[in-house]
Amino acid sequence: MSVLVVGSTALDSIKTPWQENPRLLGGSASHAAVAASFFGPVRLVGVVGDDFPRRYLALFERRGIDLEGLQRAPGKTFHWSGEYEVNMNNRRTLKTELGVFETFRPALPPAYRRTPYVLLANIAPELQHHVLDQVVRPRWVIADTMDLWLNIALKPLIRLLRRIDALVLNDSEARQLTGEDNVVVALRKIHHLGPRIVIVKKGEHGAILSGPDGLFLAPAYPLDKLVDPTGAGDSFVGGLIGYLASQPGSLRRNLRRAVLHGSAVASFCCEGFGLTGTLKASLAKIRTRIRAWERMTRI
Repeated sequence: MSVLVVGSTALDSIKTPWQENPRLLGGSASHAAVAASFFGPVRLVGVVGDDFPRRYLALFERRGIDLEGLQRAPGKTFHWSGEYEVNMNNRRTLKTELGVFETFRPALPPAYRRTPYVLLANIAPELQHHVLDQVVRPRWVIADTMDLWLNIALKPLIRLLRRIDALVLNDSEARQLTGEDNVVVALRKIHHLGPRIVIVKKGEHGAILSGPDGLFLAPAYPLDKLVDPTGAGDSFVGGLIGYLASQPGSLRRNLRRAVLHGSAVASFCCEGFGLTGTLKASLAKIRTRIRAWERMTRI
């Protein structure tokens, strides 16, 4: 089944203590769409300016990603510039230029409105509501968020939680949303706000899935070298929903394995700048990492 991905399509300039790469393909929707495309058809909704390189459009097309919903507007593409410390858990934003993304209003083509799986990537909650107003009876909706929206758009975010099936956020955002330092207690409070499924991302320490079947603890794949973690969270949720959409049977039965597939795609993302690491992956390589996980976690 198809996956609809709505979010930002950006140009990222990334600096680490060892290397610097300007104007790479980035943005929440870009990372998530490419990650989901390993498993099945993807429809992308976003906006780019007239400076967006043709080679990046070609990259999407080679991945089989449907671009009918990608708006082209006069002006500059959303540009983010950031710098990582030696400890890559620490990152500093150097520049944010919204460009055409500042006035982005997602408009779903008619063919997109009945897409069964919907990923509301990390954009303003008002825009996520606007997308949900256009889709028709989706089978499963997952939304990502960040601390910015918790600070400036909390009320629409809380309303959103009653309209979605699953929420993804990191551990510090879970604490901020609920006021609870204990992540297990925070998970219970988030469930009370609406979503039956909550996934807390913990970076190099993996992820926690909470749902009707209780907790599932997914470790992160151990990497020899971390090159660039930008987009890893978006790759995680894109891989997760892509896997779910590709599998027969109940969502409940497939969800834990979907978390592992999302984590596997995210691990490839961290092995290169921008999308270069992700694009070196394949379905066979993803499955190899899943089997390695099974060996490493077997008791």
